[in-house]
Amino acid sequence: MIKYLEYFQSFIPKFFRTLHSDKYTLSCLKKDVVAGITVAIVALPLSMALAIASGVGPDKGLFTAIIAGFLISLMGGSRFQVGGPTGAFVVVIYNIINQHGYDGLAVATMMAGIILIVAGFFKLGSMIKYIPYPVVTGFTAGIAVIIFSSQIKDLFGLQMTSVPADFFDKWVAYFKAASSFDHASTIVAMITLLIMVLIRKFRPYWPLFLIGVIVGSVMVAGLNLPVDTIGTKFGGIPSNLPKPSFPAWSWNMISELLPSAFTIAFLAGIESLLSAVVADGMTGDRSLSNCELVAEGIGNFMSVIFGGIPATGAIARTATNIRSGAYSSLAGMIHAVVMLLFMLFLSKLASFIPLASLAAVLVIVSWNMSGFDRIRLLMSAQNGDRLTMIVTFLLTIFVDLNTAIEVGFIMACLIFMHRMSISFAVESDAKLTDERGHEGLNAKDWAFNLPEGVAAFHINGPLFFGAASRLTAFFDTIPDPPKVIILRMGGVPMMDATAVNILTDFIKKSRQNNARVIISNYRSQPRKVLKTEIVKNRLNKNVWWSPSFNQALTLAKEFIGVEE
Repeated sequence: MIKYLEYFQSFIPKFFRTLHSDKYTLSCLKKDVVAGITVAIVALPLSMALAIASGVGPDKGLFTAIIAGFLISLMGGSRFQVGGPTGAFVVVIYNIINQHGYDGLAVATMMAGIILIVAGFFKLGSMIKYIPYPVVTGFTAGIAVIIFSSQIKDLFGLQMTSVPADFFDKWVAYFKAASSFDHASTIVAMITLLIMVLIRKFRPYWPLFLIGVIVGSVMVAGLNLPVDTIGTKFGGIPSNLPKPSFPAWSWNMISELLPSAFTIAFLAGIESLLSAVVADGMTGDRSLSNCELVAEGIGNFMSVIFGGIPATGAIARTATNIRSGAYSSLAGMIHAVVMLLFMLFLSKLASFIPLASLAAVLVIVSWNMSGFDRIRLLMSAQNGDRLTMIVTFLLTIFVDLNTAIEVGFIMACLIFMHRMSISFAVESDAKLTDERGHEGLNAKDWAFNLPEGVAAFHINGPLFFGAASRLTAFFDTIPDPPKVIILRMGGVPMMDATAVNILTDFIKKSRQNNARVIISNYRSQPRKVLKTEIVKNRLNKNVWWSPSFNQALTLAKEFIGVEE
């Protein structure tokens, strides 16, 4: 019973943990209110811009920030996490919308929510450490390029009925429509972009997105410029939340959308946990990764019920929350409430926001996502890491995100296994020579005063299937084994089934040649798995275990009748 209580205690959200403590005072509440309002100012234009880039209306971005943002902060395992739509989802959402419509996106997101909840309860939050850095850098940079490419139409006011989804086709269409270049849209976009760049350089704590959008809106409205706005393109945004509803679905749709659901869950999980890690580094707090996954799952599931899109923890908004003095996850909830109040009372103002200004916002977002510092670092790294990043990057742009992640992950795993296999080594501590004078592989001069008939082999590195062929090749080249073989395994931290099978076969071969095997300097995991196999194959009468090489050597001398 105590065990189950401890298990469920790890899923108590940070919000309730913080409020339950005696440290939360009125001063803390004031800090959370200020931080929540500040983050809402940043998130307001960003949520609408990301929704438009994803192929849906700006209202869905606001619905997501309100519903998912509130629930992620309420139920999450981080005190400072702020959730909402992010650039990582733009490509996935756009593709799903094109193929299956919004109902398809809603079904995929609800499935992703369930996957995240299950992952959290199975405590898979720590798996974030196993996501290869080159893969994350590659697909993030690829998404940044795609987001930037999708904004060319609005940046320059190109007259196009539709923008192709394919990267090459998209740029071909842009060049064909270049003659429809609109001066007014371009000026608005460039001024908005310039203002945000200057604010970022000289006043980094100012809400650059909001200021840029306001300036652009004032220009369009004050000068009566013929530029597309949220009002002219989408008819504005509603002044209230939609009624909750479930999307139409079928079993066939579920099977088709399962890969997309896993992609959404993967992106939501990795970005939210990375954001939580960043928050922990900035504050010294310790987030609950599995609790955070459950919160992300609940937030995504409920987001689409209220007409939203996928959401995750947003690193930039979370960092803004911390820099604004947030004390608890209440700040993230206040951010969602402030955005709801904007919808209820100021939604008409959104109609004046020019799409050119929102496109400029997304240019900044894509620049932030590109991670040039990380790319420079990996370009000077080992060839395998560099190749993995480049392949993932190119597949994200020219094929699709699912393929990019799958191929990148497989490449990273294969490269890792190759590195582990070449780090594995077997050396003999004595020259083994048969009657014909053939030496054993990698034989060295005597490292110890071994008596005749005793051979010692030093095995270094993890023994897994990637190193199995090298291990097999080594044992296959050994001449007829001596009377006693000492396997020094102090340098073997782990073994898998393949390596166990190879060593077992070697012991069988040694028994056939009337040679005894002593295993020395063993570690716990190799000893456990190897001993189980030895007993199963009834080889235990031919194998001895010794905690040290000196003891093994003494035992070997006893076997061959050599006196000390």
